[in-house]
Amino acid sequence: MSYDRKARDRGQVALEYLGFLPILLLVALAAVQLGLIAYTAQQAGTAARAGARSASLDGPYEADCRAAVSSRLRVTGCTPSYGADEVTVTATVEIPSLVPGWDFDPAVKTATMPRDH
Repeated sequence: MSYDRKARDRGQVALEYLGFLPILLLVALAAVQLGLIAYTAQQAGTAARAGARSASLDGPYEADCRAAVSSRLRVTGCTPSYGADEVTVTATVEIPSLVPGWDFDPAVKTATMPRDH
């Protein structure tokens, strides 16, 4: 009789683990998504700096802005704003979602560089 009880207890632990597994997977997925959001924000900053550097030298700022970002990310905007002695570029990069239905605002970063006259 003692043997039957141990076998049933082992089955109960397996069922409890299976019930908790979706929660663990959701937490892991959320952690990976947070990392992806941070990475995208960092890439948007890199794109803005590259675009501002290129625009300050009258170069192809939009191409340089897009080239500075990982090919897996999509740059939706690289807009310059020229001042008397400086140029400011705002880069917008879409944040990819790991789960359909999880939509995020794009990462928007701005960089300013002095103009080279």
